Amino acid sequence: MQSSKLNRRLKLFSLFFLPQCSLLVFFDLQFFTKLVAATPAVQIEEIAQQSSATQEDAIRAAAKKVLEEGVKLYRKGTVESLRQAIKKWKEALSLFQRVNDKQWEASALLGIGTIHSDLGEKQKALQFYNQALSLYRLVGDRRGEAATLNNIGAVYSALGEKQKALQFYNQALTLNRAVGNMSG
Repeated sequence: MQSSKLNRRLKLFSLFFLPQCSLLVFFDLQFFTKLVAATPAVQIEEIAQQSSATQEDAIRAAAKKVLEEGVKLYRKGTVESLRQAIKKWKEALSLFQRVNDKQWEASALLGIGTIHSDLGEKQKALQFYNQALSLYRLVGDRRGEAATLNNIGAVYSALGEKQKALQFYNQALTLNRAVGNMSG
């Protein structure tokens, strides 16, 4: 993989993906256990709902931490580190699926697709990109949809299917203009 190509891909990836990768603090579930023991029965159901939400927050935070570990591996740019990044992002994807966070699922899928594309595994990349595209459309994330359409276009271009690539690039361009994303 050429260094300038990798740097360009990292820059594009960073513009879209990295801003979403912030480390969150885990919540102490023991606090809720102590609170339940000292609380009247009427409030226990409300606290149980908070505890469930907190567990989801903890899972989401763990997923984002794993995702960040994958980003660090991705930045190394070696074949070995890229393979390790795929494993990390698949782990994060599984966690995001547990809490039904479609937005982050899509981001993880986009990242996995990007690595497969970088490794020359274009058909695998398309599989992950198409999954991400469906989720971005489901949640109404037009920027994510545009980034994914652009990546699909790049895969088709690399496969020599220039007309098909142009169709995806045009869709991405239209969406980027609609959301005011001039860098896109």
